[in-house]
Amino acid sequence: MSSTTDLAELHDLIGNLRRCVTSLASRFGDSPATRRIVNDAERILNDIDRLDIDAEELELARGVIPHPHVAERIAIPDTQYDTDFWRDVDDEGLGGTR
Repeated sequence: MSSTTDLAELHDLIGNLRRCVTSLASRFGDSPATRRIVNDAERILNDIDRLDIDAEELELARGVIPHPHVAERIAIPDTQYDTDFWRDVDDEGLGGTR
């Protein structure tokens, strides 16, 4: 749905669908098949409403240029840690035994 005219045409078609479903429901009454058709039409209408919201967000996002995220770098020294740092810690190495 790239343009406003596409969305307008879609809304016209959805309006026609709604009128047809209402006509079927009044003609055939309240039956499981009619309820399924009405429920399916309602789901389509809800999806179209969501599509309108998504289209608006896409139009807004189209003009925004994302800025690259520059993370702060933290230096990690190559020196050995103090042995007291690791006191009372279990060794969970990769399959090695002590």
